[in-house]
Amino acid sequence: MSEDDDSALSHKINHNGDFVSPDGLCWVSVLSCLLLACFYVGSLYVWRSDLPRDHPAVIKRRFTSVLIVSALSPVFVWAWREITGVRPGPSLLALMGIRLEGIVPAATLPLLLTMVLFLGPLVHLAMDCPWGFLDGIKVGIDPWFWALCLSDMRILRNQVVAPLTEELVFRASMLPMLVPCTGPGAAIFTCPLFFGVAHFHHVIELLRFRQGSVSSIFLSAVFQFSYTAVFGAYTAFIFIRTGHLLGPVLCHSFCNYMGFPAVSTALDHPRRLPLLCFYLLGLLLFLLLLFPMTDPQLYGSLPPVCSLAPRPSSVCS
Repeated sequence: MSEDDDSALSHKINHNGDFVSPDGLCWVSVLSCLLLACFYVGSLYVWRSDLPRDHPAVIKRRFTSVLIVSALSPVFVWAWREITGVRPGPSLLALMGIRLEGIVPAATLPLLLTMVLFLGPLVHLAMDCPWGFLDGIKVGIDPWFWALCLSDMRILRNQVVAPLTEELVFRASMLPMLVPCTGPGAAIFTCPLFFGVAHFHHVIELLRFRQGSVSSIFLSAVFQFSYTAVFGAYTAFIFIRTGHLLGPVLCHSFCNYMGFPAVSTALDHPRRLPLLCFYLLGLLLFLLLLFPMTDPQLYGSLPPVCSLAPRPSSVCS
């Protein structure tokens, strides 16, 4: 280790081997996350338009903005590192969950875990689906079906661009900045607050185009904040436990496709009892498998972001 490295690390570890936070670390971390969130949301409104958010022209313009902000997000993490002087062992990309080690389990296990949670809604869809099983297989392997899906701007936004950019900005970029300040456990619940608040911009769109009463719009916004905050905590947990960005992106895409579980519809379903049993079974299996299926040992070495933790955490082991 060079002399420069020693001086960079001197503020981090004291003579007893305990982590010592650099002065003002938490302020810099929170302000960096807030600034990044503002840049992401603000990029959606740099284009002046009288068209609604689901119009293809609006979606294409916003793609450009959020992709630029997302591509620049590693610069925020790098700048935070330079300002605070924190010098972790793993590379910047590894801290952000972009690495090859453990890539196969990272691409499969978190998604399977999320599908277990949605067991009830999946069975619900299967019960009400007019297609047979073989028909579904044929559609699933039809390249024209996928080409049609990818030509739909809303599908491309909800299933590809939004999951990738939001996870890169709100998880992969923010968690490395928050973990040294709060620790991994608290960061899981702190990080989603930026994600949830960022979704309040939908209120502007709804009010602007008068899509409902003011009270119903704000009620919807509060519900969306709660739902996105819980979901954000879940993907933050996956990111920290696996040390990969890929898992949260795939889970985000799947959840966007599924939407919020239609429990009220299930209560009125003709086959209500077995359907509700699947809803409950999925939740119980999810809780049982949550830690085993995200065990860091399955994904290689210690998750890189955990190297920033001020003290050992059960979340990282």
